[in-house]
Amino acid sequence: MSDESMHQLLRATDGPEPLESLRAVAALRRETQRRESVLVRRARVSGASWTQIAEALGVSKQSAHRKYGGRGLLRNEP
Repeated sequence: MSDESMHQLLRATDGPEPLESLRAVAALRRETQRRESVLVRRARVSGASWTQIAEALGVSKQSAHRKYGGRGLLRNEP
């Protein structure tokens, strides 16, 4: 998703129609989660520890590892 698309969705969250705003929030959440996953993968590949990643995300090490540790982040898996 392009940055411009993200900005459009962000603007849509403040619209007059609550359901459309909720749809925009849901789309932003999905894209944010996707980007977070990519960045965690990049951090691990570059040598960051789970402690460092957890600190950057504002969560516990266990939480970060539970969410991303078993997803094949360092392997070429779908």
